[in-house]
Amino acid sequence: MNAAATRAQPHPEARRGFAFGVAAYSLWGVLPIYFKALTAVGAVDIVAHRIVWSLPFLALLLFVSRGWSQIRQAIRRRRTLLLLLSTATLIGINWLLYVYAVTSGHILAASLGYYLNPLANVLLGRFILKERLSSLQWVAIAIAAAGILALAVGALGQLWISLTLCVSFATYGLLRKIALVDAVAGLGIETALLFPLAIGWLAWRFAVGAPLLGSTTSDTTLLIAAGVVSTTPLLLFTAAARRLPYSTLGMLQFLAPTLQFLCAVWLYGEPFGRAHAIAFGAIWAALALYLVELIRAPRASQAPQAPE
Repeated sequence: MNAAATRAQPHPEARRGFAFGVAAYSLWGVLPIYFKALTAVGAVDIVAHRIVWSLPFLALLLFVSRGWSQIRQAIRRRRTLLLLLSTATLIGINWLLYVYAVTSGHILAASLGYYLNPLANVLLGRFILKERLSSLQWVAIAIAAAGILALAVGALGQLWISLTLCVSFATYGLLRKIALVDAVAGLGIETALLFPLAIGWLAWRFAVGAPLLGSTTSDTTLLIAAGVVSTTPLLLFTAAARRLPYSTLGMLQFLAPTLQFLCAVWLYGEPFGRAHAIAFGAIWAALALYLVELIRAPRASQAPQAPE
């Protein structure tokens, strides 16, 4: 085999990274099916259980990967700890709203929010990090804004879900970008900060006579497994990020909201009216331009944050 043929074949690590990335975003994309099965349980209860059962799983991962030194270093840095307190608040809001959107029949609005996220990252990079935007990126943002305006006119009742998910997660990603801590250790600290609130909520629910682990065996199993189910895609994402170029991850990230969109329309029959068609059409056109720019300048692109 000649040298040119050897160079043409993907490196084994890159192939594994691509598989990890597809698996991560696919799991995030079908996560609505999991939470939809818990519709009988309140959104706050689901998120509380997600936090409670994630913490021991993350502690085990940190023990196996010897990541406790990262935890100690982050706690010693006051600025990092304050940033993680902010990101814990943001991701808690994001989780709660996402679960509410799924269980209340607004998966379509949630998918739009995550479609908007890359474009929100571009805007934050411009105005907060003072990064330069190309003319193509400005055009993409203008098209996306037109789509949002169409949705505001025709489906205002769901727009707040999309925008809140987008803004909370984009801001979360920005703060995690500047926090000096890796993904698993950072998520561990965020989860620990939210843990007292989760335990307090579940204790209060138990005190007023609500079922602590749902009313059926199925609910109990799904609630206990929520921590592992929520954390596994993050681990796959981390493995992919270590093996793939940023530009490849940037393109893979659109797999999750696409699968959410398909679940909403085809699996659960959520209404898809003219306003949705115009808005999603504009967002998809904007993302196509975004991807063109991403491919044209792969070195300048940023790795997407994990939708934890």
